[in-house]
Amino acid sequence: MTIDPKIIAAFTPTGRLRASINLGNPILAGRDPASGEPAGVSIDLARAFAERLGVELELVVWDSAGKSVDAVTAEQADIGFFAIDPLRGAGISFTDAYVLIEGAYLVRADSPLRERDAVDRAGISVMVGKGSAYDLYLTRELKQAQILRAPTSPAVVDTFLAENADVAAGVKQQLEADMGRIPGLRMLPGSFMTIRQAMGVPKGRGDAAAGVLNAFVEDMKAGGFVADALRRHNIQGAAVASPAAR
Repeated sequence: MTIDPKIIAAFTPTGRLRASINLGNPILAGRDPASGEPAGVSIDLARAFAERLGVELELVVWDSAGKSVDAVTAEQADIGFFAIDPLRGAGISFTDAYVLIEGAYLVRADSPLRERDAVDRAGISVMVGKGSAYDLYLTRELKQAQILRAPTSPAVVDTFLAENADVAAGVKQQLEADMGRIPGLRMLPGSFMTIRQAMGVPKGRGDAAAGVLNAFVEDMKAGGFVADALRRHNIQGAAVASPAAR
């Protein structure tokens, strides 16, 4: 695939492709236990896209989705990996989703809450990761429950316990990992949202650049790259998104 040099330049104003990486979502990225370096599905995609452009890759690493979004919106990074959300769309052009993730609720074992539909009630407090996809979603959707915010998504359960909140909301796999290290917790059945993870580029880079990035994501889904990356990093519970409608 030949890419117009002008589009490559739009992606690389510093001469490198700066990829904003959020380590707060274990589905997408984390640190390699041996090397300590960032590793995961989003890093694999960033490397593959840099190769497609024929440029060097620079990782810009953050501990939360909100910081990662801000970096791309402010053009401190050239691409990023985010859940699609209309609020974020003000400054970022999203591709179609490449991975689908469940958002779930966690409570203490002795909580009277048994169903997710019972969460949105007066007097119920829900802890979320500040600026995360489920923070944005639940801020719109919950009408009676109070939303509390932890500094990052990985800190949600610890903050939920420390501040005696009623519910912790987050990525299902993160909550499952927290249940493995902290006794006396359980998840409510089902999911409150499907998180559509996509790539994004600052809107100021133009429609042509956004189109190239979207075509890349579709190729990575169709060719099995995303599925292979999920298997390679032993990611359970996430699904490759369907091809975008033509």
